[in-house]
Amino acid sequence: MKRKIGRTDKVDFPLLALDNIDIKIDTGAYTSSIHCKEMRVENDFLMCRFLDEEHGAYHNKEFVFDQYDVRVVKSSNGQTQVRYRILTEVVLFNKVYPIFLTLSDRKEMKYPVLIGRKFLTKRFMVDINRTNLSFKLKEKSLKK
Repeated sequence: MKRKIGRTDKVDFPLLALDNIDIKIDTGAYTSSIHCKEMRVENDFLMCRFLDEEHGAYHNKEFVFDQYDVRVVKSSNGQTQVRYRILTEVVLFNKVYPIFLTLSDRKEMKYPVLIGRKFLTKRFMVDINRTNLSFKLKEKSLKK
C-alpha cells in the first residue's frame, strides 16, 4: 500500500549533510531537482555546493561526485535544459530512499527541492490537503 505524502514537507539528505530541507511535491514534474548554483566538472569529477548563502541550511561544503550523468529536462516554462544528475539518499517517514536529483538553479523558487513523479510512483500517494507528514512523524519519534 502506498503511503500518503502531502504537497510539501521537510526531508533530510544525509549524504549531502542537509537536514529539514523544504520540498515541494510536483506530480507534473517527471524528475526531482535540488537547488545547486556552483557546479563544475574537473578531470571527470562533478563538484558542487548545494543551496546558497541565503538558505538557512547552507553549509558551504563542496561535494565531489565521480558518478553522475547529464540529462535533458523540460522545465516548467517549457524550455529544455541540460542538467547534471546525481544519485543520493533522502529520508522520508524515517526511511532512507535512493533518489536521483538533477542540479538546477532554483534560487527564484520558494522550495529548494522539487520531488517529481519518477520518485513518487509506486511509493507515495499525494494528498494535496496535507503538509509536512514526514516531518511531523520525525518530530514525534524524536520526542519519544
